[in-house]
Amino acid sequence: MISRRGFLGALGATGLAAAGCGAAPAETSGQTLAGALPAPRPFTVPLPIPAVARPVRPGHYEVVQRPARVEIVPGTTTEVWGFDGTFPGPTFRVGRASPVTVRVRNRLPVPTSTHLHGGVTPPGSDGYPTDLVVPEGGTFRPPSGSHSHHGAAVEGWTLHRGFRDHVYPLDQPAATLWYHDHRMDFTAPQVWRGLAGFVIVEDDRDGENGTLPLPRGERDVPLMICDRSFAEDGSFLYPSKDPGLLGVPGVEDAYMEGVEGDVILVNGAPWPVLEVSATRHRLRLLNASNARRYRLRLTPGGRFVQIGSDAGLLPAPVTHETITIAPGERFDVVVDFSAHPVGTEVTMVNTLGSGRTRDVMRFVVARRARDDSAVPARLAVPEPAGPAAASAAAARRRFDFRRTGQGARAAWTINGVPFRPGVPLARPRLGTTEVWRLTSDFHHPVHVHLAHFRVLSRNGRAPGATDGGWKDTVDVRPYEVVDVLVRFAGFRGRYMMHCHNLEHEDMAMMADFEVV
Repeated sequence: MISRRGFLGALGATGLAAAGCGAAPAETSGQTLAGALPAPRPFTVPLPIPAVARPVRPGHYEVVQRPARVEIVPGTTTEVWGFDGTFPGPTFRVGRASPVTVRVRNRLPVPTSTHLHGGVTPPGSDGYPTDLVVPEGGTFRPPSGSHSHHGAAVEGWTLHRGFRDHVYPLDQPAATLWYHDHRMDFTAPQVWRGLAGFVIVEDDRDGENGTLPLPRGERDVPLMICDRSFAEDGSFLYPSKDPGLLGVPGVEDAYMEGVEGDVILVNGAPWPVLEVSATRHRLRLLNASNARRYRLRLTPGGRFVQIGSDAGLLPAPVTHETITIAPGERFDVVVDFSAHPVGTEVTMVNTLGSGRTRDVMRFVVARRARDDSAVPARLAVPEPAGPAAASAAAARRRFDFRRTGQGARAAWTINGVPFRPGVPLARPRLGTTEVWRLTSDFHHPVHVHLAHFRVLSRNGRAPGATDGGWKDTVDVRPYEVVDVLVRFAGFRGRYMMHCHNLEHEDMAMMADFEVV
């Protein structure tokens, strides 16, 4: 067994450009962890729909992070770490510019940090990785010498005893967001155990009472797609160096490129099935996997009409035969099942997968029904984001995501340095835009906190068909150059960018920026 550093050194020597990472195919972004539990028969478990969170009083919510035993694989139980003990956690349906306060209580055995992914959020509620909620009645000692376990100096940890309140102004367009754990060094295993859920922001155009005639109610379906592996007793299998998640961080050396499970879950169920009417349905697609990328297709036929991206609606719908979705990305799509006879089985597949990871879920057209929905030709008001907008940018910067160094000095880095909390790599001004050039040596889904961006180009050419709209996460592929126009709005303070391959994130592929 080679060391982490030895692995990374060997990675560079084998040539990432040819294969994406070591022996992995170019389109994959992790190493599959083989489970010990026999896989259930696909398309036998009904798709669960996460419960909707209810406020304890107007504008105030409370959730409890706690362990719970649930049936994921039929006939076995699995301990999850969930918000309110569920996986996924409850869905928050909230209104634009209607501020909410969410109190998060921690009854887990480990500290946590909660990030609203895609939120325009004050820095104190953004879920910085050293801003932790210590378990109720528990203690936590930050790594000795004010250093994190991966060696980066940390200028002060913020510890909240038992709970903390997150304030979310929600002054942003309607969009599909999500929340998840963001603890320093341990995001990957804690999300793997279940700490994630949806936040759906609605406004007067897009929502249950919105003016756009998009599918709503039971035909508006959030789909959290992820992968997991299971031990023989039904527990989650994950290759942590420290199963207790309180000591040495990181994964076993063989999984440094990222952990992929061998069971595909949607809303926490393995290869589920959903009965649908022969009408339009809105599917809110979220890739909540640690490392796996998906290229989604409908078979025996069907198209995805994309209406939204990470940060909200597109100006106009775009039709796709396939959608490639990297960890952290969201796509809002409408699928019209009216072309299929009653009884038709429509399967969503992952053409990047093989064997049992090729299937995702199935829709069964069960009945005819009236359909008053439509996909309008105009969805959101267009905003300039082409060459003219780029020419007005206040600054241009480059951020290089790659393995640097050799041997004992090898590491996953941004601009050649591992994460240094409190040391910003950029200081953009509030109310401005900047052009950021993102480069990489591997599949790095780059996520920017607070700021939303538009993809300007890939390798000097036009953006991809699925790059449209305002985003917060972009799939930067091996040896690719991606230019994005980043808009800094909302708040001043310390924020982050990082790779959303969660194993890379835990291995220090993060950086601060400060909005001034």
